Amino acid sequence: MTKQIPFSKKQIEKIIEQTPTPFHIYDEKGIREYARKFNRTFSWNPGFKEFYAIKSAPNPYLMKIMREEGFGIDCSSMAELEIAEKLGMSGDEIMFTSNDTPAYEYKKAIDLGAIINLDDISHIEYLEKNVGLPDIVCFRYNPGSLKEGNTIIGHPEEAKYGFTREQLFEGYQMLLDKGVKRFGLHTMVASNELDSAYFVETAQILFDLIVELNQRLGIHIEFANLGGGIGIPYRPSDLPVDLDFMSRGIDKLYQEKIVANGLEPLRVYFESGRAMTGPFGFLVSKVLHIKKTYKQYAGLDSSMANLMRPALYGSYHHITVMGKEDQPYDQVYDVTGSLCENNDKFAINRNLPVMEPGDVVVIHDTGAHGHSMGFNYNGKLRSAELLLRENGQVVHIRRAETMDDYFATLDFEGLKDFK
Repeated sequence: MTKQIPFSKKQIEKIIEQTPTPFHIYDEKGIREYARKFNRTFSWNPGFKEFYAIKSAPNPYLMKIMREEGFGIDCSSMAELEIAEKLGMSGDEIMFTSNDTPAYEYKKAIDLGAIINLDDISHIEYLEKNVGLPDIVCFRYNPGSLKEGNTIIGHPEEAKYGFTREQLFEGYQMLLDKGVKRFGLHTMVASNELDSAYFVETAQILFDLIVELNQRLGIHIEFANLGGGIGIPYRPSDLPVDLDFMSRGIDKLYQEKIVANGLEPLRVYFESGRAMTGPFGFLVSKVLHIKKTYKQYAGLDSSMANLMRPALYGSYHHITVMGKEDQPYDQVYDVTGSLCENNDKFAINRNLPVMEPGDVVVIHDTGAHGHSMGFNYNGKLRSAELLLRENGQVVHIRRAETMDDYFATLDFEGLKDFK
């Protein structure tokens, strides 16, 4: 089975002439089309907003595209807040959702006017003491055993994130006592989930909580952030999340629980990252060696330093050998990188066409948690990132690292006097 690629073999070979492999390349047309579809699907909710989880692909060029489509940014660190600032983003364009957060990061977020999403009840007093409480505060809810997680994020009751149900009521009361008058509610309990009904169930949990919070504490929740976790069809046989089904289910609950209790308007937010850019990114690599021992190996010029997910999670990423899409997939390979780790494999026992040194290999769905999870183990250098524009132009949006970059934090001059 095959998956679509937004460029031909001839086009990618021309790009490789200018930018050596490996590199990640992103498809602007695909990103914009999905962003518009997502916004249309939830247009029934006044104030609806998707806050792109910038950790998925922390490149300002990609974020600029999504901002143009009406997205905000979900940040969890100082560097991510800096990206928002450099793009001119501020106020309710920014959601700051972090954990084990130092005071200086909270201060930066508040200076930018970001919505602060607290991860723990103890952070209320920590924030008040070190920075001061903002006008609006959101809490991250961990539903525990009420909601099943999945293999990536784990079971909610074992996750390090969020408030318990009891802590939510206690925390909002603390905010009321301290004079805070504006509130939000958030949860995030799964990652890469393909069951469309899962997100409707998440909305039901939050909407029920919002009703009860109003009844018990008299507070009005301004927005419900349903988190991210919308999965993508990594395998050709996978079905994508049905956004229309998801939206209709959430809208129905909104009418039954929010409108019926006089709690509208309630803005519905998401913070999806993977679904927005994941399918529209590709790791382009070349075959260096074919090795035949107890198994057959195709060794690439990239490694798990360029794409960690298969080694970290055992994740499937589809592989296309350019120009051989119509050949028989009658060879079985482990597709490997060059790190000194045996789990440095993009695929294990994968049926592929006959491969030879020099073949161009495209690894699909690397537009989220691909380049962003890169690292320098074994002295590997992070690759370039390219953007395929809608008009066919290719733009460098991040250059490849150099040896000078790798050694920039070391003091070789001081080494001369070190005894």
